[in-house]
Amino acid sequence: MSSNRKLRRTAATVLAAATVLGALSACSSSSKSSADAGSGGTTTISFMQIMISGTQKSTLVALTNAFQQANPNIKVDLEYQPDYGTLHAKETAGVAAHNAPTIGQVYESWAAEYAKSQVILPVSQYAGSDSPAGLSDFYQGVQKDQRLPDGKLWMWPFNKSVQVLFYDQDMLQAKGQSAPTTWDQFATAAKAVSGNGVTAISVDPGTTASPAGGAVLYDALCAANGTPDIAADGTPQLNSAASIQALTYLSDLKKAGALAVGTNYPGETALGAKKGAFDMSSAAGYYYENQAVGGKFTLGTEVLPTGTSGQPTNVLSGTNIAMFASASKAQQAAAWKYMQFLASAQSQAQWSSTTGYLPVTSKALDLMGDFLAKNPYMKTAAAALDYAVPQPAFPWVAKAQGEEVVALQKVLEEGVDPATAANAAQQAALADQKAGQ
Repeated sequence: MSSNRKLRRTAATVLAAATVLGALSACSSSSKSSADAGSGGTTTISFMQIMISGTQKSTLVALTNAFQQANPNIKVDLEYQPDYGTLHAKETAGVAAHNAPTIGQVYESWAAEYAKSQVILPVSQYAGSDSPAGLSDFYQGVQKDQRLPDGKLWMWPFNKSVQVLFYDQDMLQAKGQSAPTTWDQFATAAKAVSGNGVTAISVDPGTTASPAGGAVLYDALCAANGTPDIAADGTPQLNSAASIQALTYLSDLKKAGALAVGTNYPGETALGAKKGAFDMSSAAGYYYENQAVGGKFTLGTEVLPTGTSGQPTNVLSGTNIAMFASASKAQQAAAWKYMQFLASAQSQAQWSSTTGYLPVTSKALDLMGDFLAKNPYMKTAAAALDYAVPQPAFPWVAKAQGEEVVALQKVLEEGVDPATAANAAQQAALADQKAGQ
């Protein structure tokens, strides 16, 4: 897989490095950052991230150059990492070595680890307020995502996305089906189009270290059935009625020949080859879905169907930015200015139009008229940012999601009873929670 394909999706979680808490606890928050104020009144800051190729890199470079031109006394060093797992390990190692970046991309569970060990700063410390200007402009789901369970604002948004249902309009129409608005309708349509070399949807559960799209689909189904996989307080709910229902639903599709298990974005590959009718993926993957289709048919996009809860649900993905505690006062001021710039409506409009990530503020959509005219899915997907929720920000959540992958593999690949697999996953996840507290 090319590095660009690795970067394009926001993984739900990445397992924490085994030495994270010990390494962080040993670090002083007063240690020197990797870049400090330079000569001539210039302040240098570093931003560790994974935008290493394609339009993600070129757009971040363009935005950073524009920021530096408007702020000639600030220099931004972009520190690239190849993937989220490496990013987490490098940030952790940097803290342990008293050489952390000024700011870095973080998932919610990482921020929880860092905050617990006091190696990142709450936004109030460098912004002067726990509700700084600009916060209220973000979509509701994005606003909530910046806070940890202690209620404090610890992050600022960067690359955000939600899940989107991509589908072959022509294939559905040929079978008398339309875009599903409920998961029951999805199952009906999936079974109707399957056969003669077509399997409606293909999923990759991923691995315990890196859950993939199949695990995200399971998460979405749990939420749609009224009980998310992880409660707001971080308690695993992997053997709830909603979870067993989700596993049973996926198992039934597999038995009906409407679902296949694969690796390396199998849903996208099958959809593009007209061997599949649906794929569920991040909105940020639209470019790659369209590239796979190659104009062979009309690519449809819809927000996720509703479940038994009857309420719209979605999984908020992507990362935020956190400020490491080793930053000097000058760096804190400079980095905060840069963070605000990246999240501004103008920057987000440019970022979204070129990368496929969703703008974190609706004000950006007002600047994206030409793009929206050609890509109407973006407006619908962005609206989901008001209600989409991320995984709760607790250190053990990443490992609990690994237990979900095991359950999916047992049910879909080994034929294990969904309730049995769910109970085993719950016990393992509770052990993860106990170990991580």
